[in-house]
Amino acid sequence: MYPAELIKPMREDLTNIGFTELYTENDVSEALKKEGTTLVVVNSVCGCAAANARPGARMALQNAKTPDNLVTVFAGVDREAVDAARAQMVPFPPSSPSMALFKNGELVHMLERHHIEGRQADMIAENLKGAFDEYC
Repeated sequence: MYPAELIKPMREDLTNIGFTELYTENDVSEALKKEGTTLVVVNSVCGCAAANARPGARMALQNAKTPDNLVTVFAGVDREAVDAARAQMVPFPPSSPSMALFKNGELVHMLERHHIEGRQADMIAENLKGAFDEYC
């Protein structure tokens, strides 16, 4: 578990652009029951989350089509919510950071850590924009 003061700015990178934080299994369940598209970001303290994932998510939201719902869970902190979100991302193995797009509760697009680590934020944004254009 990371100290709250350490992760606060990392959480705010997403909440300040409209993401809702999920803390429990029920939060995740309710979020994924919503009609339409939901982007789930598994946030993390790692460098690739700071340099690539969070900026990539922010850039992707500048697209004409965007998800109806934006939610986030924090790896290493929100264990119950992270476990519940990852259970919905099967068959993909747990990784953080990661991003998953759901449509009407069904997983339709996934970015695992190996898609994020070592890639520029604009490349991640373009990947997400393509998914948004297709599913949103």
